Amino acid sequence: MKTFFTILFLSLSMSTIAQIKVNHIAVHVSKLQQSKDFYSSILGLEEIEEPFKDGLHAWYSIGSGSALHIIEAPNTPTEISKVNHLCFSMNNMDEFIQRLKDKNYSFESWPGEKGKVTIRVDGIRQIYIQDPDGTWIEINDDY
Repeated sequence: MKTFFTILFLSLSMSTIAQIKVNHIAVHVSKLQQSKDFYSSILGLEEIEEPFKDGLHAWYSIGSGSALHIIEAPNTPTEISKVNHLCFSMNNMDEFIQRLKDKNYSFESWPGEKGKVTIRVDGIRQIYIQDPDGTWIEINDDY
């Protein structure tokens, strides 16, 4: 019995130490209102309470207690690589692609083909869009 409790204690201790949770992701934007419009109407994210109330921050729920923080600040980076991107999984990617088409919002595949979907080697479908500041966002159906 002592061995059982020792193993249980070690298992719980190790799993507690090894696990982390994403709290938030922060994205630099140049025009807060324009970016808020994008993250709300294009991505459909729900805006949540933010504590600063300074007109420079907006927070969005991205599930599992995590948040996306968009922060207006000067000196927006000018070189933005697609390799550095956010990724959101959608439960109905076809509906999302149709929403993009309805809003005339462009999307592309990983290689950069406009209006095309990439199918990864594992079968996951993905597209890429950019926010108003050029930050790349992957949308996939790995929901």
